[in-house]
Amino acid sequence: MRWGDMDAQGHVNNAVYIDYLQEARVDYLLSGPPALHQLLDTGVLVVSHQVEYLRPVTFHDEPLLIRLWVDTIGGSRFSIGYEVFDADELAARARTAVVPFDLATNSMRRLTTEERDLFSAQLHQGEPLREVPKVKIAEHGYRSPLPVRWSDLDSYGHVNNVKYYEYIQEARIALMRDALDFDESTRWLVVRQDVDYRRPIDFRIDPYEVVTVIADVGNRSVTLAAEIRDPDSTTTYAQARTVLVGAEPLTAEQRAALEPWRA
Repeated sequence: MRWGDMDAQGHVNNAVYIDYLQEARVDYLLSGPPALHQLLDTGVLVVSHQVEYLRPVTFHDEPLLIRLWVDTIGGSRFSIGYEVFDADELAARARTAVVPFDLATNSMRRLTTEERDLFSAQLHQGEPLREVPKVKIAEHGYRSPLPVRWSDLDSYGHVNNVKYYEYIQEARIALMRDALDFDESTRWLVVRQDVDYRRPIDFRIDPYEVVTVIADVGNRSVTLAAEIRDPDSTTTYAQARTVLVGAEPLTAEQRAALEPWRA
C-alpha cells in the first residue's frame, strides 16, 4: 500500500483496489511464458470488473496479498478471479473479464491455442459473485462533467480502466453531497461496484459526462447506476452499478431527497 491510497475516511479508497488488481494481473502475465508476455505487447482490453468489498483496509507497512486464478475461458475472452487479503482477513473478491486485442488492426481477436492451453492450466472455479441488476439510465439523471487528465492515459494511449472507477466515484459523491449534504464525516461504505467497459475514452479538452441515478433504496443501503457518456452524441463509454451501505438507517427526509434521481 501507498500512503496516497487512503481516502478521506482513512482507509484504502475503493477505486484503488482496481489498481491493485491490475498490478496483480499484469504481474501474472509478465511472470508467465512468453505467450502471456506478448498479450500485453499486442494488446488486451478489460471489458468488465465486478468487485465485492468485504472489509475496510487501513494503512500499515505489511503488503496485501492477492490470490488470483483464471476463472473462465471463452473463444475470445477470459476472466480472472481474485481474493485480496489483509493479513489473514479476506478484504475483497473480484472478477475481471479481458479480451485479446490486436493493436495493429485495432480490433479484438480470438485466443490462440497456446494461450488457451496456458490459461487452462490455471483454471479454477472460485466462489461466484452475486449479480447486481443492470438499470436503464433515464435522461433525468444527475449529470456531472468529466474532464480527462493527461495523466489518466495508459501505455495504450487511452484512459486506463482504473480511472473509470475514479470518474464514477466523483460523480457519485457530487450527487450524494447535493442530495444528502454528504461530506467527509458521513460514513458510507462501498460494498459492491461493477463496471462494464463499452469503448475506450481518449484524451480531449472538452469534458465527457457521467449520468447517475438511484436504482434502489434499502434500510441503510443505496444502489446507484451510472453511465459515462459523450454529452454531444449518443456514445456510451461505460456503465456501472454501485452499492453503498450507511452507518445509520436512512431517514424519511433522506429518502425524499434521493427520490428526484430515482431510475
